[in-house]
Amino acid sequence: MVFLIGGGLLFFILIGVGVALLAGDRSVNVDQRLDQFTGGAEWEPEFLDAEAEAKMVKSNELADRLDTAFDTRGFSFFERIRTRIARGDLKLRVSEYLLLVFLMAILVSLVAWYMFDQSLLFGVVGLFVGGLIPSFYASYAAKKRIRTFNDQLSDTLNLWVNALRSGYSVLQSMEAIATEMPPPISQEFERVIQEVRLGIDTENALDSVLRRVPSEDFDLVVTAVKVQREVGGNLSEILETISFTIRERVRIKGEIRTLTAQGRASGWIVTMLPIGLGLFLNYSNPEYIGELFSRDPATMIANLVPCGWIMVGVAGTMIAVGGFAIQKIVDIEV
Repeated sequence: MVFLIGGGLLFFILIGVGVALLAGDRSVNVDQRLDQFTGGAEWEPEFLDAEAEAKMVKSNELADRLDTAFDTRGFSFFERIRTRIARGDLKLRVSEYLLLVFLMAILVSLVAWYMFDQSLLFGVVGLFVGGLIPSFYASYAAKKRIRTFNDQLSDTLNLWVNALRSGYSVLQSMEAIATEMPPPISQEFERVIQEVRLGIDTENALDSVLRRVPSEDFDLVVTAVKVQREVGGNLSEILETISFTIRERVRIKGEIRTLTAQGRASGWIVTMLPIGLGLFLNYSNPEYIGELFSRDPATMIANLVPCGWIMVGVAGTMIAVGGFAIQKIVDIEV
């Protein structure tokens, strides 16, 4: 049954891709050719023979056509995926991300189906859980990248201020940041420089960084640069004030994370302990856990649903609500 579900999903995905390719515009405009600079340069291998290079070009053309088809449809769903990939700095196309979601869903579904005695229920649950794994990883990567970006922002502003006071222009100061600072902040400022050299306004280039890295601290920097370019003023003094504010905020956030570390650890332990214990008992004593999924008429409710299924559902809901409540309690905004 799980194979039938996976085959059906693959069939509908292939139909959708075929329709998109036939209906989409195959022409490549200037904006798409410049996207490799504004969206990050693509890696190009060297020393390939003619056959390998032809295969790579054909593969790239297919991926480009898929991405073009997704872009020209105008659905916000694909735009959200593209934003998620950009924020997590994942080296994937939209088509590759969707393929990864499909493969993870099938893989986790088969593993859950095999582990839980070929149960169709757990196969379907594994299908949904596997499809969410790439999204969870992208969100985790985006949060980690934003946190690192914010930690580097204070030192970046100090370097920016010193460069401006040394007589550098705004663009030259950004080049110094792209050269001296570590990633991810150096990567973002390097993209800003590339976009400005291609003719994009500095304000729009900084707004693009803010879309990829939605940082409240960097929003202050972008606003300060926009105000300075419109009405004038001493940008170095403004950035120095912002740097001090950001430095104090980072210090307070660090102290809060230290004070709430025990609460966060307790939340993860309370959430994962029942799940881990259930998996351990399922392998050590499968007959004991098997009673939860028994279809004995004595344990059925209205001859439809086993009592054990309801118990597992209620327990899972309570675990999720408890873990969510603990995380909200220890998540203190500064």
